[in-house]
Amino acid sequence: MDVTPSEETAIAILGWLANEPELLGRFLALTGTDPTSMRHAAADPGFLAGVVDFLMGHEPTLMAFCAATGTRPEDVVRAHAMLSGPDNPGDF
Repeated sequence: MDVTPSEETAIAILGWLANEPELLGRFLALTGTDPTSMRHAAADPGFLAGVVDFLMGHEPTLMAFCAATGTRPEDVVRAHAMLSGPDNPGDF
């Protein structure tokens, strides 16, 4: 299975959220997803778009993720555009 850079970013966000119980709880509550179905849901591009959107919705959380993982904020912005874009044309 080929994973795009945007999908890799979304998966990294999920991994980071897994170690942030308060944020993970908020994410699960907002999405209606439960921990046992997250692995299956992660294969859905729409779910991955929601993961990135969750992070983009709160700048302090975005910056905490970037600091903790060494990810550049512009990489998260790019992933957000690619996964949530109107036609989802794929990665650059």
